[in-house]
Amino acid sequence: MNAMARSGDGSGHRDFVARHRELQRGFVDLYRAMPGTMAGFSALHKESVADGALSSGMKELIALAVGIYGHCDGCIAFHVHDALEAGVTRAEIEEAIGVAVMMGGGAAAVYAADAMVALRQFEAART
Repeated sequence: MNAMARSGDGSGHRDFVARHRELQRGFVDLYRAMPGTMAGFSALHKESVADGALSSGMKELIALAVGIYGHCDGCIAFHVHDALEAGVTRAEIEEAIGVAVMMGGGAAAVYAADAMVALRQFEAART
C-alpha cells in the first residue's frame, strides 16, 4: 500500500482528494517517461469507461468495486472521484461498495471503509 497523506480535518483519515491530485501528477511523469505505453493506457481507459450498453457511471462503479477488491487506494481515489463526476449517486456508490465487500470479504471491508471516507471527502470538496 502506498503511504498517503492524512486529511487536515483532524480525523486521522487518509486524504483521498490529495491522493487523487498526487496520482494525476504521477501520471504526467509516467507520460514523459513512457509516452507510448501511457498513450495506450489512456486510450484503453477512455474507451473502457465511455457510455455504451453500460453508462460511464456504471462502469466507474465496477472499477471502484474492483479497486476495493484489489486493495488499491489509488483506484479508490480515482474511481470515487470519477463516479461522482459521472453523476453517480451516493446510494449507488454505497451499493457498489457493498458488492465489493461481498466478493472480497474482510480485507475488502477495510478498503470499503476507506472508500466511504473517500466518498465523504470528495463530496465535501464539491461543495
